[in-house]
Amino acid sequence: MTRTAPLDKLAAGAAFLLGLAAIMGALGSQYIGGLVPCELCLEQRLAYYWGLPLLAVILVLWNRLPIAVWYLAIAIVAALFVWGAYLGTYHAGVEWGFWPGPTSCTGVGDAVGFDALADLNSARIVPCDQVQFRFLGLSLAGYNALISVAVVGLLGLAALFQWRKTNPGE
Repeated sequence: MTRTAPLDKLAAGAAFLLGLAAIMGALGSQYIGGLVPCELCLEQRLAYYWGLPLLAVILVLWNRLPIAVWYLAIAIVAALFVWGAYLGTYHAGVEWGFWPGPTSCTGVGDAVGFDALADLNSARIVPCDQVQFRFLGLSLAGYNALISVAVVGLLGLAALFQWRKTNPGE
């Protein structure tokens, strides 16, 4: 008898691995490649920091979770990555000049001098509207948007496969 692969868990596992590769790439570009993340870059990482541990718990407890809890947890992870996709798209749009970015990290002018706070003057402010790296025409924010959409799609497939597995007659 041939056993088929659990497509629901494979899709969720692929979402986890894709997300893990993305955040490891972001951290590697920062700590090894020397790219300094801006405020929006750091905010985009929150989907990975919150979503991946929750997805790891879902994967570990796969067959032990009540189905309603499973769907709720998958929905929460998907919502986090929808937010990440929004932030990546927003950030890429700021970089392309399609819309203004947050005033805290765009259009940075001359630094304000404080003699008593000399250390603040030496702090590097990374503008959100300046691209530090592009590959095939896309910035890292653009790739984050695409990867986040792919993670959401894989989680949607996992939910669909789970639905078909638990409701075979419908």
